[in-house]
Amino acid sequence: MEVAPAGTSGDDSRLVPAGPRLIDDAGMNRFLKKIIFFSSGGSFLDGYVLSLIGVALVQLTPALGLSQAEVAATGAAALAGIFFGSLAGGRLTDALGRRTMFILDVSAIGIASLAACFVDAAWQLIALRFLLGFFIGADYPIATSLIAEFSPRRERAVSMGIVSGAWYLGATAAAFVGYGLYSVDQGWRWMLGSALVPCIVLLIGRHDIPESPRWLCQRGRLDEARQVMRKVFGAEIELEDEAPTRAGFGSVFRAGYGSRVVFLGVLILCQVVPMWAMYTFGPMIMSAFGLGEGSLSVLGEALVSLFFLIGTVPAMYWLNSLGRRPLLIGSLALMALGLLIPGIWPAAHIVVIIAAFALYAFFSGGPGILQWLYPNEMFPTEVRATAVGVAIAISRIGVVISTYGLPIFLAAYGIGPTMLTGAGLLVLALVLSVFMAPETRHLTLSEASSLPND
Repeated sequence: MEVAPAGTSGDDSRLVPAGPRLIDDAGMNRFLKKIIFFSSGGSFLDGYVLSLIGVALVQLTPALGLSQAEVAATGAAALAGIFFGSLAGGRLTDALGRRTMFILDVSAIGIASLAACFVDAAWQLIALRFLLGFFIGADYPIATSLIAEFSPRRERAVSMGIVSGAWYLGATAAAFVGYGLYSVDQGWRWMLGSALVPCIVLLIGRHDIPESPRWLCQRGRLDEARQVMRKVFGAEIELEDEAPTRAGFGSVFRAGYGSRVVFLGVLILCQVVPMWAMYTFGPMIMSAFGLGEGSLSVLGEALVSLFFLIGTVPAMYWLNSLGRRPLLIGSLALMALGLLIPGIWPAAHIVVIIAAFALYAFFSGGPGILQWLYPNEMFPTEVRATAVGVAIAISRIGVVISTYGLPIFLAAYGIGPTMLTGAGLLVLALVLSVFMAPETRHLTLSEASSLPND
Protein backbone atom coordinates (compact mmCIF):
# COMPACT_ATOMS: atom_id res chain seq x y z
CA MET A 1 0.00 0.00 0.00
CA GLU A 2 2.97 2.31 0.36
CA VAL A 3 2.92 5.43 -1.74
CA ALA A 4 6.31 6.21 -3.21
CA PRO A 5 7.60 9.74 -2.53
CA ALA A 6 8.15 12.05 -5.45
CA GLY A 7 11.83 12.32 -4.65
CA THR A 8 14.33 11.41 -1.99
CA SER A 9 15.83 14.82 -1.57
CA GLY A 10 14.59 17.40 0.90
CA ASP A 11 15.27 20.19 -1.61
CA ASP A 12 11.94 21.96 -2.06
CA SER A 13 13.05 23.38 -5.41
CA ARG A 14 12.44 19.96 -6.91
CA LEU A 15 8.77 20.23 -6.02
CA VAL A 16 7.95 23.10 -8.40
CA PRO A 17 7.29 21.90 -11.96
CA ALA A 18 8.55 23.72 -15.00
CA GLY A 19 5.04 23.92 -16.47
CA PRO A 20 1.88 25.59 -15.10
CA ARG A 21 1.84 26.07 -11.33
CA LEU A 22 -0.97 24.23 -9.53
CA ILE A 23 -2.49 24.58 -6.05
CA ASP A 24 0.02 22.09 -4.66
CA ASP A 25 2.86 24.38 -5.75
CA ALA A 26 1.31 27.70 -4.67
CA GLY A 27 2.67 29.87 -1.90
CA MET A 28 0.88 30.74 1.32
CA ASN A 29 -1.09 33.98 1.32
CA ARG A 30 -3.31 35.89 3.73
CA PHE A 31 -6.58 34.44 2.46
CA LEU A 32 -5.26 30.87 2.72
CA LYS A 33 -4.26 31.56 6.31
CA LYS A 34 -7.79 32.76 6.98
CA ILE A 35 -9.23 29.55 5.50
CA ILE A 36 -6.97 27.41 7.69
CA PHE A 37 -7.63 29.47 10.84
CA PHE A 38 -11.41 29.43 10.66
CA SER A 39 -11.56 25.87 9.38
CA SER A 40 -9.75 24.79 12.56
CA GLY A 41 -12.63 26.16 14.62
CA GLY A 42 -14.48 22.84 14.59
CA SER A 43 -11.56 21.18 16.34
CA PHE A 44 -11.49 24.05 18.86
CA LEU A 45 -15.21 23.53 19.54
CA ASP A 46 -14.61 19.80 20.01
CA GLY A 47 -12.00 20.39 22.71
CA TYR A 48 -14.10 23.16 24.26
CA VAL A 49 -17.49 21.43 24.37
CA LEU A 50 -16.23 18.00 25.43
CA SER A 51 -13.95 19.38 28.15
CA LEU A 52 -16.36 21.93 29.60
CA ILE A 53 -19.06 19.38 30.39
CA GLY A 54 -16.85 17.85 33.09
CA VAL A 55 -16.89 21.10 35.08
CA ALA A 56 -20.55 21.82 34.31
CA LEU A 57 -21.63 18.39 35.57
CA VAL A 58 -20.41 19.24 39.07
CA GLN A 59 -23.11 21.93 39.30
CA LEU A 60 -25.85 20.56 37.09
CA THR A 61 -25.90 17.05 38.63
CA PRO A 62 -27.52 18.24 41.88
CA ALA A 63 -29.39 21.04 40.06
CA LEU A 64 -31.22 18.60 37.78
CA GLY A 65 -31.08 15.66 40.19
CA LEU A 66 -29.15 13.47 37.75
CA SER A 67 -28.64 9.81 38.58
CA GLN A 68 -25.29 8.12 37.97
CA ALA A 69 -26.72 6.53 34.84
CA GLU A 70 -27.85 9.93 33.56
CA VAL A 71 -24.43 11.45 34.29
CA ALA A 72 -22.79 8.63 32.32
CA ALA A 73 -25.28 9.09 29.47
CA THR A 74 -24.58 12.84 29.40
CA GLY A 75 -20.86 12.19 29.04
CA ALA A 76 -21.29 9.49 26.40
CA ALA A 77 -23.96 11.27 24.35
CA ALA A 78 -21.56 13.70 22.67
CA LEU A 79 -19.13 10.90 21.82
CA ALA A 80 -21.93 8.85 20.29
CA GLY A 81 -23.01 11.93 18.35
CA ILE A 82 -19.49 12.39 17.00
CA PHE A 83 -19.55 8.80 15.71
CA PHE A 84 -22.73 9.34 13.70
CA GLY A 85 -21.86 12.92 12.75
CA SER A 86 -18.49 11.91 11.31
CA LEU A 87 -20.12 9.29 9.09
CA ALA A 88 -23.03 11.42 7.95
CA GLY A 89 -21.04 14.64 7.70
CA GLY A 90 -18.37 13.08 5.52
CA ARG A 91 -20.86 11.65 3.04
CA LEU A 92 -22.93 14.85 2.90
CA THR A 93 -19.80 16.95 2.45
CA ASP A 94 -18.77 14.93 -0.61
CA ALA A 95 -22.33 15.08 -1.96
CA LEU A 96 -23.36 18.68 -1.18
CA GLY A 97 -20.04 20.51 -1.03
CA ARG A 98 -17.59 21.69 1.61
CA ARG A 99 -18.92 25.23 1.98
CA THR A 100 -22.60 24.32 2.38
CA MET A 101 -21.88 21.97 5.26
CA PHE A 102 -19.18 24.33 6.55
CA ILE A 103 -21.83 26.93 7.46
CA LEU A 104 -24.70 24.63 8.42
CA ASP A 105 -22.83 22.62 11.04
CA VAL A 106 -21.49 25.63 12.98
CA SER A 107 -24.97 27.22 12.92
CA ALA A 108 -26.42 24.02 14.36
CA ILE A 109 -23.76 23.86 17.11
CA GLY A 110 -24.59 27.43 18.11
CA ILE A 111 -28.34 26.73 18.25
CA ALA A 112 -27.86 23.55 20.30
CA SER A 113 -25.53 25.37 22.72
CA LEU A 114 -28.05 28.16 23.23
CA ALA A 115 -30.84 25.63 23.81
CA ALA A 116 -28.73 23.90 26.47
CA CYS A 117 -29.01 27.02 28.64
CA PHE A 118 -32.71 26.30 29.16
CA VAL A 119 -32.81 22.55 29.87
CA ASP A 120 -34.75 21.42 32.93
CA ALA A 121 -34.66 17.65 32.51
CA ALA A 122 -31.98 15.01 32.01
CA TRP A 123 -33.38 13.75 28.69
CA GLN A 124 -33.20 17.26 27.21
CA LEU A 125 -29.55 17.61 28.22
CA ILE A 126 -28.65 14.17 26.84
CA ALA A 127 -30.43 14.85 23.55
CA LEU A 128 -28.70 18.22 23.11
CA ARG A 129 -25.29 16.72 23.94
CA PHE A 130 -25.89 14.10 21.24
CA LEU A 131 -26.78 16.80 18.72
CA LEU A 132 -23.70 18.83 19.66
CA GLY A 133 -21.52 15.77 19.17
CA PHE A 134 -23.20 15.01 15.85
CA PHE A 135 -22.45 18.41 14.35
CA ILE A 136 -18.97 18.62 15.88
CA GLY A 137 -18.23 15.20 14.35
CA ALA A 138 -19.55 16.45 11.02
CA ASP A 139 -17.12 19.37 11.06
CA TYR A 140 -14.07 17.06 11.08
CA PRO A 141 -14.40 15.85 7.48
CA ILE A 142 -15.86 19.17 6.33
CA ALA A 143 -13.09 21.43 7.60
CA THR A 144 -10.10 19.14 7.11
CA SER A 145 -11.11 18.36 3.51
CA LEU A 146 -11.38 22.07 2.78
CA ILE A 147 -7.98 22.75 4.34
CA ALA A 148 -6.30 19.90 2.46
CA GLU A 149 -7.79 20.94 -0.88
CA PHE A 150 -6.68 24.55 -0.54
CA SER A 151 -3.26 23.97 1.06
CA PRO A 152 -0.03 23.79 -0.97
CA ARG A 153 1.79 20.53 -0.39
CA ARG A 154 4.55 22.24 1.65
CA GLU A 155 1.92 23.62 4.04
CA ARG A 156 -0.40 20.63 4.52
CA ALA A 157 1.39 19.27 7.59
CA VAL A 158 1.49 22.68 9.26
CA SER A 159 -2.15 23.31 8.37
CA MET A 160 -3.28 20.04 9.94
CA GLY A 161 -1.00 20.73 12.89
CA ILE A 162 -3.05 23.85 13.54
CA VAL A 163 -6.22 21.72 13.48
CA SER A 164 -4.67 19.37 16.03
CA GLY A 165 -3.42 22.20 18.25
CA ALA A 166 -6.85 23.87 18.12
CA TRP A 167 -8.33 20.95 20.07
CA TYR A 168 -5.91 21.46 22.96
CA LEU A 169 -6.52 25.20 22.83
CA GLY A 170 -10.27 24.61 23.06
CA ALA A 171 -9.83 22.31 26.05
CA THR A 172 -7.63 24.91 27.75
CA ALA A 173 -10.16 27.68 27.08
CA ALA A 174 -12.90 25.48 28.56
CA ALA A 175 -10.88 25.08 31.76
CA PHE A 176 -10.61 28.84 32.20
CA VAL A 177 -14.27 29.48 31.36
CA GLY A 178 -15.39 26.71 33.70
CA TYR A 179 -13.21 28.07 36.50
CA GLY A 180 -14.54 31.60 35.96
CA LEU A 181 -18.19 30.52 36.03
CA TYR A 182 -17.93 27.86 38.69
CA SER A 183 -18.91 30.16 41.57
CA VAL A 184 -21.71 31.88 39.60
CA ASP A 185 -25.30 30.98 40.49
CA GLN A 186 -26.46 28.45 37.87
CA GLY A 187 -23.12 28.95 36.18
CA TRP A 188 -23.55 25.59 34.43
CA ARG A 189 -26.19 27.14 32.18
CA TRP A 190 -23.74 29.83 31.10
CA MET A 191 -21.04 27.21 30.61
CA LEU A 192 -23.19 25.13 28.28
CA GLY A 193 -24.34 28.19 26.37
CA SER A 194 -20.89 29.75 26.12
CA ALA A 195 -20.05 27.69 23.01
CA LEU A 196 -22.37 30.06 21.15
CA VAL A 197 -19.64 32.75 21.32
CA PRO A 198 -16.97 30.88 19.29
CA CYS A 199 -19.75 29.72 16.92
CA ILE A 200 -20.64 33.34 16.13
CA VAL A 201 -16.95 34.18 15.61
CA LEU A 202 -16.59 31.21 13.25
CA LEU A 203 -19.69 32.10 11.26
CA ILE A 204 -18.40 35.62 10.76
CA GLY A 205 -14.99 34.33 9.71
CA ARG A 206 -16.36 31.59 7.46
CA HIS A 207 -18.96 33.65 5.60
CA ASP A 208 -16.71 34.56 2.65
CA ILE A 209 -14.69 31.36 2.46
CA PRO A 210 -15.46 29.85 -0.98
CA GLU A 211 -16.20 26.33 -2.09
CA SER A 212 -13.26 24.03 -2.77
CA PRO A 213 -12.22 24.40 -6.43
CA ARG A 214 -11.25 20.72 -6.48
CA TRP A 215 -14.79 19.73 -5.45
CA LEU A 216 -16.30 22.12 -8.00
CA CYS A 217 -14.10 20.61 -10.69
CA GLN A 218 -15.23 17.11 -9.69
CA ARG A 219 -18.82 18.29 -10.17
CA GLY A 220 -18.08 19.72 -13.61
CA ARG A 221 -18.56 23.31 -12.41
CA LEU A 222 -15.37 24.55 -14.03
CA ASP A 223 -16.28 28.23 -14.38
CA GLU A 224 -17.04 28.49 -10.66
CA ALA A 225 -13.82 26.63 -9.86
CA ARG A 226 -11.77 29.09 -11.93
CA GLN A 227 -13.42 32.05 -10.19
CA VAL A 228 -12.45 30.62 -6.82
CA MET A 229 -8.90 30.05 -8.04
CA ARG A 230 -8.57 33.68 -9.11
CA LYS A 231 -10.01 34.92 -5.81
CA VAL A 232 -7.72 32.82 -3.62
CA PHE A 233 -4.54 32.34 -5.65
CA GLY A 234 -4.59 34.92 -8.42
CA ALA A 235 -4.12 34.35 -12.13
CA GLU A 236 -0.71 32.64 -11.91
CA ILE A 237 -2.01 29.40 -10.32
CA GLU A 238 -4.00 27.02 -12.48
CA LEU A 239 -6.57 24.41 -11.53
CA GLU A 240 -5.48 20.80 -11.69
CA ASP A 241 -7.54 18.85 -14.19
CA GLU A 242 -9.75 16.33 -12.39
CA ALA A 243 -12.32 14.44 -14.41
CA PRO A 244 -15.85 14.69 -12.95
CA THR A 245 -16.51 11.58 -10.87
CA ARG A 246 -19.47 10.55 -8.76
CA ALA A 247 -18.82 8.08 -5.96
CA GLY A 248 -21.05 6.54 -3.30
CA PHE A 249 -20.30 5.63 0.30
CA GLY A 250 -19.07 2.19 -0.70
CA SER A 251 -16.32 3.68 -2.87
CA VAL A 252 -14.04 4.19 0.15
CA PHE A 253 -14.04 0.41 0.67
CA ARG A 254 -13.28 -0.65 -2.90
CA ALA A 255 -10.11 -2.60 -3.71
CA GLY A 256 -7.07 -0.60 -2.65
CA TYR A 257 -8.92 2.01 -0.64
CA GLY A 258 -10.50 -0.54 1.70
CA SER A 259 -7.12 -1.47 3.18
CA ARG A 260 -6.37 2.22 3.69
CA VAL A 261 -9.62 2.67 5.63
CA VAL A 262 -8.78 -0.28 7.88
CA PHE A 263 -5.25 1.01 8.46
CA LEU A 264 -6.39 4.54 9.32
CA GLY A 265 -9.30 3.43 11.50
CA VAL A 266 -7.15 1.11 13.62
CA LEU A 267 -4.23 3.57 13.74
CA ILE A 268 -6.38 6.47 14.94
CA LEU A 269 -8.26 4.27 17.42
CA CYS A 270 -5.02 3.01 19.01
CA GLN A 271 -3.66 6.55 19.15
CA VAL A 272 -6.68 8.37 20.60
CA VAL A 273 -7.90 5.85 23.20
CA PRO A 274 -4.94 6.41 25.61
CA MET A 275 -5.08 10.17 24.94
CA TRP A 276 -8.79 10.39 25.76
CA ALA A 277 -8.22 8.33 28.89
CA MET A 278 -5.54 10.79 29.97
CA TYR A 279 -7.80 13.78 29.39
CA THR A 280 -11.00 12.27 30.80
CA PHE A 281 -9.54 10.52 33.84
CA GLY A 282 -6.25 12.38 34.29
CA PRO A 283 -6.70 13.30 37.97
CA MET A 284 -7.87 9.75 38.76
CA ILE A 285 -4.79 8.31 37.04
CA MET A 286 -2.46 10.73 38.81
CA SER A 287 -4.04 9.86 42.16
CA ALA A 288 -3.49 6.17 41.44
CA PHE A 289 0.24 6.92 41.15
CA GLY A 290 0.28 8.54 44.58
CA LEU A 291 0.04 12.19 43.64
CA GLY A 292 -2.88 12.59 46.02
CA GLU A 293 -6.36 13.84 45.33
CA GLY A 294 -7.42 17.38 44.60
CA SER A 295 -5.22 20.18 43.31
CA LEU A 296 -1.97 18.18 43.02
CA SER A 297 -3.53 15.55 40.77
CA VAL A 298 -5.11 18.29 38.66
CA LEU A 299 -1.74 20.04 38.42
CA GLY A 300 -0.10 16.81 37.29
CA GLU A 301 -2.70 16.38 34.57
CA ALA A 302 -2.23 20.02 33.50
CA LEU A 303 1.53 19.48 33.08
CA VAL A 304 0.95 16.45 30.90
CA SER A 305 -1.69 18.38 28.91
CA LEU A 306 0.87 21.11 28.27
CA PHE A 307 3.19 18.57 26.64
CA PHE A 308 0.39 17.44 24.32
CA LEU A 309 0.12 21.01 23.07
CA ILE A 310 3.87 21.65 22.89
CA GLY A 311 4.46 18.43 20.95
CA THR A 312 2.30 19.54 18.04
CA VAL A 313 4.61 22.46 17.19
CA PRO A 314 7.82 20.65 16.16
CA ALA A 315 5.77 17.79 14.68
CA MET A 316 4.28 20.18 12.10
CA TYR A 317 7.76 20.69 10.67
CA TRP A 318 9.17 17.21 11.29
CA LEU A 319 6.40 15.79 9.11
CA ASN A 320 7.99 17.66 6.20
CA SER A 321 11.68 17.40 7.12
CA LEU A 322 11.66 13.76 8.33
CA GLY A 323 8.62 12.49 6.46
CA ARG A 324 5.24 11.13 7.52
CA ARG A 325 6.21 7.47 7.82
CA PRO A 326 9.47 7.79 9.83
CA LEU A 327 7.94 10.29 12.25
CA LEU A 328 4.86 8.12 12.78
CA ILE A 329 6.86 4.97 13.49
CA GLY A 330 9.38 6.71 15.74
CA SER A 331 6.69 8.62 17.64
CA LEU A 332 4.59 5.52 18.29
CA ALA A 333 7.64 3.71 19.68
CA LEU A 334 8.42 6.56 22.10
CA MET A 335 4.74 6.95 23.06
CA ALA A 336 4.58 3.24 23.89
CA LEU A 337 7.74 3.60 25.99
CA GLY A 338 6.14 6.50 27.85
CA LEU A 339 3.26 4.26 28.97
CA LEU A 340 5.37 1.13 29.38
CA ILE A 341 7.52 2.71 32.11
CA PRO A 342 4.66 3.43 34.55
CA GLY A 343 3.03 0.15 33.53
CA ILE A 344 6.06 -1.92 34.54
CA TRP A 345 7.14 0.35 37.40
CA PRO A 346 3.97 1.84 38.95
CA ALA A 347 5.75 2.42 42.27
CA ALA A 348 8.35 4.73 40.68
CA HIS A 349 8.87 8.23 42.04
CA ILE A 350 6.22 10.64 40.85
CA VAL A 351 8.88 12.63 38.95
CA VAL A 352 9.61 9.53 36.87
CA ILE A 353 5.90 8.98 36.28
CA ILE A 354 5.33 12.57 35.15
CA ALA A 355 8.43 12.43 32.92
CA ALA A 356 7.16 9.21 31.30
CA PHE A 357 3.75 10.76 30.66
CA ALA A 358 5.43 13.88 29.28
CA LEU A 359 7.42 11.67 26.86
CA TYR A 360 4.19 10.01 25.74
CA ALA A 361 2.33 13.32 25.39
CA PHE A 362 5.10 15.19 23.56
CA PHE A 363 5.53 12.56 20.87
CA SER A 364 1.77 12.30 20.42
CA GLY A 365 2.10 15.44 18.29
CA GLY A 366 3.02 13.68 15.05
CA PRO A 367 0.37 10.91 15.16
CA GLY A 368 -2.15 13.51 16.38
CA ILE A 369 -1.61 15.57 13.23
CA LEU A 370 -1.56 12.51 10.99
CA GLN A 371 -5.03 11.45 12.13
CA TRP A 372 -6.24 14.48 10.12
CA LEU A 373 -3.52 14.64 7.47
CA TYR A 374 -3.30 11.02 6.33
CA PRO A 375 -7.02 10.49 5.49
CA ASN A 376 -7.09 13.69 3.46
CA GLU A 377 -3.94 12.77 1.53
CA MET A 378 -4.75 9.11 0.92
CA PHE A 379 -8.20 9.47 -0.69
CA PRO A 380 -9.33 11.32 -3.83
CA THR A 381 -11.56 14.39 -3.90
CA GLU A 382 -14.80 12.53 -4.62
CA VAL A 383 -14.58 10.49 -1.36
CA ARG A 384 -12.09 12.50 0.72
CA ALA A 385 -14.55 13.76 3.33
CA THR A 386 -16.31 10.39 3.48
CA ALA A 387 -13.00 8.65 4.21
CA VAL A 388 -12.13 11.13 6.97
CA GLY A 389 -15.57 10.58 8.52
CA VAL A 390 -15.25 6.78 8.44
CA ALA A 391 -11.75 6.82 9.96
CA ILE A 392 -12.80 9.17 12.77
CA ALA A 393 -15.99 7.17 13.41
CA ILE A 394 -14.01 3.94 13.83
CA SER A 395 -11.74 5.62 16.36
CA ARG A 396 -14.70 6.97 18.35
CA ILE A 397 -16.00 3.45 18.91
CA GLY A 398 -12.85 2.81 20.92
CA VAL A 399 -13.18 6.12 22.73
CA VAL A 400 -16.74 5.38 23.86
CA ILE A 401 -15.75 1.91 25.08
CA SER A 402 -12.64 3.15 26.89
CA THR A 403 -14.47 6.09 28.49
CA TYR A 404 -16.97 3.67 29.97
CA GLY A 405 -14.55 0.87 30.77
CA LEU A 406 -11.42 2.57 32.10
CA PRO A 407 -12.69 3.30 35.64
CA ILE A 408 -13.96 -0.28 35.89
CA PHE A 409 -10.69 -1.74 34.58
CA LEU A 410 -8.63 0.52 36.84
CA ALA A 411 -10.59 -0.54 39.93
CA ALA A 412 -10.40 -4.23 39.04
CA TYR A 413 -6.77 -4.58 37.90
CA GLY A 414 -4.87 -1.52 39.11
CA ILE A 415 -2.89 1.24 37.46
CA GLY A 416 0.01 -0.90 36.17
CA PRO A 417 -2.08 -3.20 33.92
CA THR A 418 -4.11 -0.18 32.82
CA MET A 419 -0.96 1.55 31.53
CA LEU A 420 0.27 -1.67 29.92
CA THR A 421 -3.02 -1.94 28.03
CA GLY A 422 -2.49 1.56 26.66
CA ALA A 423 1.09 0.68 25.71
CA GLY A 424 -0.18 -2.47 23.99
CA LEU A 425 -2.53 -0.44 21.81
CA LEU A 426 0.37 1.78 20.74
CA VAL A 427 2.53 -1.25 19.94
CA LEU A 428 -0.30 -2.58 17.76
CA ALA A 429 -0.40 0.77 15.94
CA LEU A 430 3.39 0.65 15.58
CA VAL A 431 3.40 -2.82 14.00
CA LEU A 432 0.56 -1.86 11.69
CA SER A 433 2.42 1.30 10.64
CA VAL A 434 5.63 -0.59 9.86
CA PHE A 435 3.75 -2.68 7.31
CA MET A 436 1.15 -0.21 6.02
CA ALA A 437 2.07 3.44 6.65
CA PRO A 438 2.71 5.32 3.38
CA GLU A 439 5.11 8.18 2.72
CA THR A 440 3.13 11.05 1.22
CA ARG A 441 5.60 13.88 1.82
CA HIS A 442 6.20 16.06 -1.27
CA LEU A 443 3.33 14.44 -3.20
CA THR A 444 0.42 16.33 -4.71
CA LEU A 445 -3.02 15.32 -3.45
CA SER A 446 -3.64 13.50 -6.74
CA GLU A 447 -0.38 11.55 -6.43
CA ALA A 448 -0.88 10.70 -2.75
CA SER A 449 -4.45 9.52 -3.23
CA SER A 450 -3.88 7.45 -6.35
CA LEU A 451 -3.66 3.67 -6.19
CA PRO A 452 -0.57 1.81 -7.52
CA ASN A 453 -2.51 0.52 -10.55
CA ASP A 454 -4.14 3.90 -11.39
